[in-house]
Amino acid sequence: MAGGSTLRGLYTLLVTLSLLSAFCAADAVGDLQTKGRPSIDAALSSSTTCTKSNVKVRREWGDITAAEKKAYIAAVLCLTKAPSKLSATQYPGAKSRYDDFVVIHMKNTLSVHGTGNFLSWHRYYTFAYEQALIKECGYNGTQPYWDWGRWAASPETSPIFDGSETSMSGQGEKVAHNSNGQKPAGQGGGCIASGPFKDMKVNLGPNAALGDTSPPKNPRADGYGYNPRCIKRDLSNYLTQRDATTAKIASLITSSTTIAKFQDTMQMGTGVHPAGHFTISGDPGSDFYVSPGDPAFWLHHSMIDRTWYIWQTQDFKNRQQVIAGGTSMFGVGKPRR
Repeated sequence: MAGGSTLRGLYTLLVTLSLLSAFCAADAVGDLQTKGRPSIDAALSSSTTCTKSNVKVRREWGDITAAEKKAYIAAVLCLTKAPSKLSATQYPGAKSRYDDFVVIHMKNTLSVHGTGNFLSWHRYYTFAYEQALIKECGYNGTQPYWDWGRWAASPETSPIFDGSETSMSGQGEKVAHNSNGQKPAGQGGGCIASGPFKDMKVNLGPNAALGDTSPPKNPRADGYGYNPRCIKRDLSNYLTQRDATTAKIASLITSSTTIAKFQDTMQMGTGVHPAGHFTISGDPGSDFYVSPGDPAFWLHHSMIDRTWYIWQTQDFKNRQQVIAGGTSMFGVGKPRR
């Protein structure tokens, strides 16, 4: 009996240590954010315009209330119903204010990916979208983010993608399809069938579709023609478990001592940027021109921005305004500056 008691005690200790290890690993990015907080407090204390009393804080989707989720969803749907402000002649596929933001991304794709302005451009782009939700659709919250590491084991069952009324809609219908070259074909691939965005349409593109989700060809070569279709997804944990765990995010932040290494590691094939996009996959998720057509895009890029923010705060004085590289994707065609 004593031997059995000893074994049970050892087992309990091992389980406890395992859970503690998992908890510590899961909190590693949060610990880095806390570590950098004093530098932000100092910056706020010396500012007359941006202070602790007026600063807005973005939160993870899983940490906001059901009412806050519904308010955000309603604001996004509001943008999809508001008329476009762009020229109908130049951009006939842009039917809504939401589409306007997709056009902006399409027009700038090759000069804001694999470039020195990737992070800053997408920071401003996400902020502009957030402001449209607030000023044009009465939203009084902030842009939520998707903490990839928190839900890495099963993104499709996370509160972001579980298909409930408080989600960003869920998995695509299960259809036979091939790999998109970034991960094995998953259990979806078809139109999203549940949640608030199941009837939302992608009106622009495709421009660089991957896989065989078979989006219909756009009537214009530039992708700006009207081409309405459902949002397709193929959610799986293949890339989040490989490339976007909390440990991987923390390592990206702590091991990148220069902005060049940080941004390039983030954007490379096994980086967190492609991991998020190709975890969503489908159409338009796999098309890096038109990917904002899936509303989950904004939660992904809000997390990209959060990761950069945490990296900056680790040495705020020397990282706040650094840049490396030019505006040609991975230096193709022009030398990187």
